[in-house]
Amino acid sequence: QVRLVESGGGLVQAGGSLRLSCAASGRTFGNYDMGWARQAPGKEREFVAVISWSGGSTYYADSVKGRFTISRDNAKNTVYLQMNSLKPEDTAVYYCASEPYVVKAGAYASDYWGQGTQVTVSS
Repeated sequence: QVRLVESGGGLVQAGGSLRLSCAASGRTFGNYDMGWARQAPGKEREFVAVISWSGGSTYYADSVKGRFTISRDNAKNTVYLQMNSLKPEDTAVYYCASEPYVVKAGAYASDYWGQGTQVTVSS
């Protein structure tokens, strides 16, 4: 059973940066793709970034391209999301996910989630 624990959320002003971390345990981390999704109040959860098991391939939602960077350290069983140039519309609970899979073009899902970390961007 995989366990995912996010950290690094908080309150930041627009234009600022945050780095989220997700520590994984319970399975061989380096064998699985990983991703970050977010859910704002009243909205559906959406994936914003996905990284392949090796780190060699990434996906970004259009809304975060050029501002967010996903990375991983397989030796530390950790995946990161560096968020720069944050906007108020980035405010959401951010979730780490293991084994994201494509449900349709540009849309992912997962059966394995962390508990989430709140990111709030003030204007």
